[in-house]
Amino acid sequence: MKRQDFVRQLAMMLRDLPVGTTADLNDCMVAYWNGYSVVFAFLGERGTGVVEEEFDIDDYVWDDWRPTFENWVSQPVFSSRPEVKQWLIDAPPHEAGA
Repeated sequence: MKRQDFVRQLAMMLRDLPVGTTADLNDCMVAYWNGYSVVFAFLGERGTGVVEEEFDIDDYVWDDWRPTFENWVSQPVFSSRPEVKQWLIDAPPHEAGA
């Protein structure tokens, strides 16, 4: 699987789910749809499950985590995260071309 294919497939899944739903990629990272694109984020340490730090899925990340991402596609897991829903509700409107 190529990185672009994974992100495209993930986007299609997340767009159809309620706002604030995350794709639980593993025990330390998630992804969510922000209304325009997929956002990848690490979860906080100490098992809190709180979304903490966004990251880009560049070639290095893809190469390092590819088996994890491919496993997730074969058995996707989602959850609802109130903090993500609140961020998206509070976000300013997107301006086309901005």
